[in-house]
Amino acid sequence: MSALPWAPMARMAGRRLLFAVPVLLAVTFGVFAVAAASPFDPVDAYAGTAARTASEQTLEELRHNLGADRPFTEQWWDWLGSAATGDLGHSTALRQPVSEVISERLGWTVLLCVTAFTLTVLLGTALGVLAARRRGGPADRFTTAACYTLEAAPTFWLGLLAIWLFALELDVLPAGGLTDTRSDAVTAGQVASHLVLPAAVLAVSQLPWFALFVRESLVEALDEDYVRGARARGLRGRTVLLRHALRSGLLPVLTLVGTRIPELITGALLVETVFSWPGIAAATVEAALAVDFPLLAALTVLATAAVLLGTLLTDLLYGLADPRVAFDG
Repeated sequence: MSALPWAPMARMAGRRLLFAVPVLLAVTFGVFAVAAASPFDPVDAYAGTAARTASEQTLEELRHNLGADRPFTEQWWDWLGSAATGDLGHSTALRQPVSEVISERLGWTVLLCVTAFTLTVLLGTALGVLAARRRGGPADRFTTAACYTLEAAPTFWLGLLAIWLFALELDVLPAGGLTDTRSDAVTAGQVASHLVLPAAVLAVSQLPWFALFVRESLVEALDEDYVRGARARGLRGRTVLLRHALRSGLLPVLTLVGTRIPELITGALLVETVFSWPGIAAATVEAALAVDFPLLAALTVLATAAVLLGTLLTDLLYGLADPRVAFDG
């Protein structure tokens, strides 16, 4: 057994990390520029209803105290310098340090995304294999039609439909939140029961692309010469599928992992909003409406870093699964 190519993997990871630095700088600069051009006034959002009766002088003083009267380039540069030392600033929308906002909410978003993506991979692989095994058959036609239908269904609509069916009509699952309203303690059982619907909806929203991609990859693998040769030698269809076609057919599916991360993050924001899941979504919406520069920048950097790391992980996994691929990206 040959040794793993640790050195080429490390070089590729190092190059990707170096490339990520200017990307993240450009992204944060864009966030501050777009927020500065926004019609929303951060002072109005910070003062709330009191801004309607406050004098112009009071509002100007508040604007100066918040630093909102400075050019966005200065605000971006100051935030960048503080972020380099680990200080992500103070959220004007949630009125607490940005690091606390992220630490309190990030874990719940990660839990939701990991659970949903795991379900997507397992169900998508099973459905794709089932459809590819009998091309043109009832299972293939039903799976393909269902996937195309789900592709056209908005995520928030799937969430509302799930709430109506399982929470209101059948009353078997909670409609949202993290725990029961009558309980203040966060227990594993309550979190698990409240996670079922949002994770299932997020998984279903990502399922069509994965299942169809698996199906197409396996269909192509089943037409390869070595697979036909295995059939000609009299091997059982199940053996040909699992030991020959599936192994090579699933290699291209690894590329789908990184490309689906942006869609997964977007879907998670919608699902969290529909189900009142206490993740990053609510903070993102409040930061956008309040033109909260520090929080917006931190959340955007977090999402961008997740996409870059997902792409890197995909390339590494693909290179490990297929020795013919060189780690030169």
